[in-house]
Amino acid sequence: MLNVPSPSFPAARSQQRVAASGQSGRNKVALKPGHSLMDWIRFSKSATDLTGLRGRLIEVTQEELQRHNTRNDCWTCIRGMVYNVTPYMDYHPGGEEELMKAAGIDGTDLFDQVWEPILLNVLKGKVCCCFLRITVTVNYFFQLDGLNSSLAPPMSMAAPTEKDSRPRYDWFQTDATVNLVVYAKRKIPSSGCTTVDLEGGALRLEVVLGNMSYMIHLPCASCSLSSTVHNVPLVGKIQVSIRKQAKGKWSSLGLPLELHNTFLRKKDRALHYRDCVLVSKTEVNHNTHVFRLQLPRGTVMHVPVGKHVYLKALAQGTEVVRPYTPVDQSLVGAPQDPDLYLMIKVYPDGVFTSHLSSLHVGDCLPVSGPEGTFSLRPLRDVTDLYLFAAGTGFTPMARLIQLALQDMDAIRKTKLLFLNRREEDILWRRQLDELAAHSDRFQVDYVLSDPCEGWTGRTGRVDESMLQDFLTRPHGSKCYVCVCGPAAFTELTMGLLKQQGFSEEELHAFQG
Repeated sequence: MLNVPSPSFPAARSQQRVAASGQSGRNKVALKPGHSLMDWIRFSKSATDLTGLRGRLIEVTQEELQRHNTRNDCWTCIRGMVYNVTPYMDYHPGGEEELMKAAGIDGTDLFDQVWEPILLNVLKGKVCCCFLRITVTVNYFFQLDGLNSSLAPPMSMAAPTEKDSRPRYDWFQTDATVNLVVYAKRKIPSSGCTTVDLEGGALRLEVVLGNMSYMIHLPCASCSLSSTVHNVPLVGKIQVSIRKQAKGKWSSLGLPLELHNTFLRKKDRALHYRDCVLVSKTEVNHNTHVFRLQLPRGTVMHVPVGKHVYLKALAQGTEVVRPYTPVDQSLVGAPQDPDLYLMIKVYPDGVFTSHLSSLHVGDCLPVSGPEGTFSLRPLRDVTDLYLFAAGTGFTPMARLIQLALQDMDAIRKTKLLFLNRREEDILWRRQLDELAAHSDRFQVDYVLSDPCEGWTGRTGRVDESMLQDFLTRPHGSKCYVCVCGPAAFTELTMGLLKQQGFSEEELHAFQG
C-alpha cells in the first residue's frame, strides 16, 4: 500500500501547474486543450476500448501489475480492482505525475487521501458524480490474483440526485473479506462516528452524522468476528472491512434485516447494548475507581470527546441505567487499546454504583454506544475555554483539556474551576497541578465547600462573585464555557453564566 505523507496537488513539476501571464507567485491548474472534464466524459462514453482487452476479464499477478509502470503503459490497483489508467493521463486534474505515483502498485491509499478528495472538492454537482462513476466503472477490466482476487464490482454506482442528502453504501469483496463503503455526503470526523457490532450472526453498522444516524443491518453468519474501520474525513467516506470465515466469493450480502438502510434522528434510534467484560478496577481516591471494560469480539467502537455511554444493570430487582463519560487511557497510565475506561465514584447508598462496586473481574456489563449532544465544531475559533466541574463532573473535562492543549492551537487559555466537598475528593490533583506548572495555556483553581484547617484556596459554592472573579473576556477573544456536575450545580451555574452575558451558543452543559 502507498504511504503518502503530506501529498501535494498538483505535483511540483506537473504539466498542470502553470503560472498565468501577468501573475507572479500564483499557480493555476490547467488542462491541455481538448482534455477537459466534458471531453473525458465524451471520450469514455465513446466506443473506444479503454481497457485494451476488448471487454475480456483476466487475472493479474502482482508481478504482472508491477511491469505496467510507465507513462504509456500504466496500471494501478484500487481496492483490489486493477485499472488501466493510461488513457486517462492527459485528463487527470493533477497531471500525469500524480497518477504515476501509483503506477504498477496498489494505489488505494493515494486514491483515498488525494485523488478522491480533490475530485469532490474541485468538481460540483451532477457532473462530479458522473465523472466519478465513469472513471470507476468504465475502466475496470480485470482482477488482481493473489492481492485481492474474486472481487465483484459494486452493487450500484448510480449517481445520487443533487438534493439527496441521505447517505448511501456500496460493497465489494475479495476472497478473504467483504467490504462495505458508506458515502456520508458530508465531512466526517477522523474517528468516532462509526460503531460496528458483529454478534448473533448479524452485522450492525451505525454511522452518527451530527444529530442523525445511518444504519446498515445485514446477516453475517459467515463472517469472522474481525473488522476494521477506515475513514476518509474530507470525502465523507467510511470503509468497513470484515473477514470471511472461509475464503470464497459471495453471490450477495443476504436479505436486509429490520433496521437496514435507515436514516433517522439519533434521538429516535433505540439504544443498543453489547455485553462488555470487566477487566480491572483501579483506585483513584478513597471513593472513586477506574473501571476498565473490554468490548466484545466483533465490536469496533470509539467514544468521541465529550460523548458518554450508558451502563445498564439489574440492581435490587430493578433495571437501572446510568450515563458515564470515558476517560483517555493515557490519563490513567494505560496503553492505548480499544477498551473503555470509566472513572466512577461509588456512593455507599447508591443503588447503581453499589452494584458496580460488587462486580468481579470477568463479570459482564451491558454498555451502549456513544451518546450525547456535544460537538467540537464550536471550538474551532475559540481562544479562551472555561470549564466548570463538580466532583466526577470532571470526567468529560479531562479529555477536553487534553484535546485543547494538544490539538487546538487557537485556544490560548484553558481554565478549570474544580469544585469538591473536601480536599481528598479532588480527582487527579497531582496530574492537574503538574500540567498547570508545565503549560502556560492551562490553569486550574480548586474550590472546597467543606475545607479543612490550613486550606488556602477558594471556598464556598458557585455564585455570581465567584464567576466574575474566574471569568475574563480579553479584547478580541472568543470564549466557550462547559459545565458538568450534579443536576442542581449544572442548572445553577448555567443560569449564572447567562446572567453574565454568555449566549446559548457559547455554553454547553454535559448531562452524562
